[in-house]
Amino acid sequence: MKSSTKNKAHKLELLFKEHYPTLCLLSFSIVKDNDLAKDIVQDFFSSYWNKKKNLSHTVSFRAYAFKAVKNLSFLALKSAKKREMLIKNIARPNYVEQESFEKSTSKNSIQELLNELPESRRNIFIASVVQGQSYAEIAENKGISINTVKTQMKRAYSFLRSKADKDIFYLFILLVVG
Repeated sequence: MKSSTKNKAHKLELLFKEHYPTLCLLSFSIVKDNDLAKDIVQDFFSSYWNKKKNLSHTVSFRAYAFKAVKNLSFLALKSAKKREMLIKNIARPNYVEQESFEKSTSKNSIQELLNELPESRRNIFIASVVQGQSYAEIAENKGISINTVKTQMKRAYSFLRSKADKDIFYLFILLVVG
């Protein structure tokens, strides 16, 4: 092994030792799975090593690594949700006509309630509850503060609780979460 390659490997090893625990915590805070978080961080370092020659980041390694691991973690969540939806659709029996009728009727009622919300509040609510975005992501995407997102979510939930009967509201929560 050449001296410069050894030196680069040593630098990467030092970066790994210094940042691995923190990056794992960051990833875990997003994916809520310790093993997956470790895999994501290890994949990041592997990719970083392979692409090091072609990368030219203008920020510190720490900032670059945090942003990359955060993005990889969100991608992992997104693909896990897709897999979950595919499994649900595959595992769903075909003989639930009555149940699906009741759900579609309830979904229509829920959709009507959502349509009563002001457009910006409805978009924030859907981004959070249906699309699973964090308040910080919504704030960043919409160019508003996190407190505005929190306030809009609080008002949306309050409105839905006041307008929907208990059964529809709880069914809505079950449909969104389940």
